[in-house]
Amino acid sequence: MLYTQYTGRDFASMADFTENFRLEVPESFNFAYDVVGRYARDERDRVALVWCDDQESERRFTFSDLAAASDKTANFLVSRGIRKGDAVLLMLKRRYEFWYFLLALHKIGAIAVPATHLLREGDIEYRNRAASIKMIVAVSDRDLLARVDAVRQASPSVERYVQVASAGNTRPGWDDFDDGYEAAAADFARPAGESAPTLRDISLIYFTSGTTAHPKMVQHDFAYPLGHIVTAKYWQRVADGGLHLTLADTGWAKAMWGKIYGQWLSGCAVFAYDLESFQPKRLLDRMAKYRVTSFCAPPTVYRYLIREDLSKYDLSALTHCSVAGEPLNPEIYDRWLQMTGIKLFEGYGQTELTLTIGTFPWMEPKPGSMGVPAPGYDIDIVHADGRPCATGETGEIVIRLGPGGAETGRPFGMFAGYYRDAELTERVFEGGVYHTGDTAWRDDDGYFWFVGRTDDMIKSSGYRIGPFEVESALMTHPAVLECAVTGVRDDKRGQIVKASVILAPTHEPSDALARELQDHVKKETAPYKYPRIVEFVKELPKTISGKIRRVEIRETAKQNALA
Repeated sequence: MLYTQYTGRDFASMADFTENFRLEVPESFNFAYDVVGRYARDERDRVALVWCDDQESERRFTFSDLAAASDKTANFLVSRGIRKGDAVLLMLKRRYEFWYFLLALHKIGAIAVPATHLLREGDIEYRNRAASIKMIVAVSDRDLLARVDAVRQASPSVERYVQVASAGNTRPGWDDFDDGYEAAAADFARPAGESAPTLRDISLIYFTSGTTAHPKMVQHDFAYPLGHIVTAKYWQRVADGGLHLTLADTGWAKAMWGKIYGQWLSGCAVFAYDLESFQPKRLLDRMAKYRVTSFCAPPTVYRYLIREDLSKYDLSALTHCSVAGEPLNPEIYDRWLQMTGIKLFEGYGQTELTLTIGTFPWMEPKPGSMGVPAPGYDIDIVHADGRPCATGETGEIVIRLGPGGAETGRPFGMFAGYYRDAELTERVFEGGVYHTGDTAWRDDDGYFWFVGRTDDMIKSSGYRIGPFEVESALMTHPAVLECAVTGVRDDKRGQIVKASVILAPTHEPSDALARELQDHVKKETAPYKYPRIVEFVKELPKTISGKIRRVEIRETAKQNALA
């Protein structure tokens, strides 16, 4: 494994980990050469990637396979005009070619811009213009390619369109990657001098979910992969020689958390299941068949898995499970532990960060808590005026910067700023700290508990109420399938709590059920947090990544009040 070059050793306790973890960032580092290339030279037969799909196709790649494939892909890209600093949009689902392109772009020093295949025409046009995309690489999906083609005239920066896995059916106006790959030269010389990417050059741009405004462009540099050593080795607990599965599509930043950087630095292969749609039985079947050793997914996935008869699947290779994306309900934790004997370890981070707060091996998980600050991050919870919050007080999670501020004092793994938005970058780094925009409170043991986004906080009669804590209480009622909690203007209280509820198929809306849900919340959490308005709805507005757009619910309520 390579991580020992950067971390020195393993640790015996949380105190040891916090006090003695060090990350030695080299003056020059390029993941494609210094990790994948080194494995290809020193352990050429070590497995890096195991891939399969729903059509029973499968591929296994060693590090030498991927080093060679990314060389050819880099030559293909250069032959199509891609140079250092150019932005390339990757819409490849979970196809194994994603790893070819990501590593190739790292080698060139170009900017990878991963994106989901679910983007609509307006989303694609916005990304093309905002990031000056020069090339789009997309999987051979007829609807996706049509959406890309629909905004060609509105995307003047895009010069080339590349179709992957075309099976001989290349769309007019698109380059066929399979043909181009075969024709590309085998060896790609590592750039030198001014052509070589530096540690602080941009390697990745991810567009955030955009729950309150247009998606922001989060830029990461070439040192970013090293930050995921903590993510993989100490939170996901990937094993040297093991096989890790993070379920995320390559279009989401979570893919960088679980599908490449920290896993390979820790000597663990990555499992990529290119599923057409999420089917719990199929996922469990693949996990058993391929002997997955560690697994990471959002709570919703575990919610579906515990509904299955897990005794039908041989999960004996599975030793560690982690969860992120939203706080975990204790019911899911308890049921998964009962069925598998494995505890769920929660964690917290953002597209802008790596694993920032986590439940680590030396800790006892508290279901619903994200854990404690990770080494390397100086984290606090503060009031709006910057004063540190006392135990139990809710405030914003902030990360203190070192000398030099955002320019040179950023912890390893923290983003370099928002691309082409100096004003927003300056605002989030104001006061020598990074403002996450997330709120939480800390208990007597130092565990952090997520409350919500600062924009989503509800202020009612002097109380600050986080939507998640009310949503969590509602979700424990059998009638609730999904819900969103927002604040509604009220002359007496400033705001009151409103719950928009999607009911389970076995229940029907009624005034009696609304009162029952209100009483249920009063029993599950502090009574002042109960929703004074319960609205039964058929659907909730969401972002392309599935996050609830509470801002849209609030705006709709405001417009209805004015009507």
